[in-house]
Amino acid sequence: MADDLFKALADPTRRTILDELAQKSGQTLFEICSRLTMKHQLDLSRQGVSQHLAVLEAAGLVETRREGRYKFHDLNTAPLRRIVDRWPVPDPSSTQEQSP
Repeated sequence: MADDLFKALADPTRRTILDELAQKSGQTLFEICSRLTMKHQLDLSRQGVSQHLAVLEAAGLVETRREGRYKFHDLNTAPLRRIVDRWPVPDPSSTQEQSP
């Protein structure tokens, strides 16, 4: 699972898609494509964006839901939290040595 997560995050286009979903969750494929073109000057086909979304979905970073004929994409940060929780950083105040 962590391998899928790191693979998904390794691509700058996928990170840009995640940034867009963080700004506005619940976007359709059309909305995502439009934002990538207008805001980031990324000229990707709908099929290309769909493939990126599939990788993000396989990693658990994107969840989809259907409403009628529309498919909405939402950011899911739970996989990122699992990675952060895997390597907790000790509280610096509790690791300082006491002065005699």
